[in-house]
Amino acid sequence: MPKGKIIKALSGFYYVQYEGGVVQCRGRGVFRQKKITPLVGDHVEFEYENAEEGYILAIDTRDNELVRPPVANVDQAIIVTSVKEPEVSLHLLDKFLVLVEAKAITPLLFFTKMDLLGEQKTQQLKEELGYYQKIGYEVQFLSTQDEELEQQVAPFLRDRVSVFAGQSGVGKTSLLNKMIPDLDLETNVISESLGRGKHTTRHVELIPFHQGLVADTPGFSSLDFSDIELEDLPGCFPDFVEIQDQCKFRGCLHVREPKCAVKGAVEQQQIPEQRYQHYLQFVEEIQNRKPRY
Repeated sequence: MPKGKIIKALSGFYYVQYEGGVVQCRGRGVFRQKKITPLVGDHVEFEYENAEEGYILAIDTRDNELVRPPVANVDQAIIVTSVKEPEVSLHLLDKFLVLVEAKAITPLLFFTKMDLLGEQKTQQLKEELGYYQKIGYEVQFLSTQDEELEQQVAPFLRDRVSVFAGQSGVGKTSLLNKMIPDLDLETNVISESLGRGKHTTRHVELIPFHQGLVADTPGFSSLDFSDIELEDLPGCFPDFVEIQDQCKFRGCLHVREPKCAVKGAVEQQQIPEQRYQHYLQFVEEIQNRKPRY
């Protein structure tokens, strides 16, 4: 039985890429009965008579899945943050990082519009963001006018399934269009009243780019923690995870517990106070969310 990967979903058809090419498939009725929807990025078994008529028979276990965009088995999320218009919000950045970490996806941090900052501001920002590099995140600084953009970004996308994420207006779509000119995505219009962009893409597709695949729809348009349990939140902060064994209590939430290594590290300025405050806000957000029935 041939195996392949769904690279596009459109109007009930799934386009499966395998070593012989691409086959247009439908999902078997059994998926509907089990309420399973095949997703772009799924590794599947299928059968086919020709390139237009195939059927998906089985879906492999997923490493992870996103709701927006609906993609499975994502290796990394490129979190695009603008340094000007809109300004950098570390609160938002930490929120994106939690959402990505919770899905077991590797985050990469790309900061755009660097050329719009003066020298002093640039230096200040790089110092502030140095902490994220220190705890193991890949950080890249990009300019709007950068002619070498494709070459700068390409090495990070090779052999990976990547999705771009970030708040509206930070240049995700412009970045994708610059990197992959054939894409020609519509740039989101920022809705001032809502502070978020209007969705323009109707289907999801994985576009080949430098031996990797990139989702053509930016991800995480909704920034709530509805899927994250309180006890899982500390695990989404790699800097907390590194020292959690030094906490007095196992399963320490790093909030009110005595002899907590994380609180100690904040007091000794090894973890930025601001980042810890964001963590406490996220704890509160999860505690205050309405129960789902």
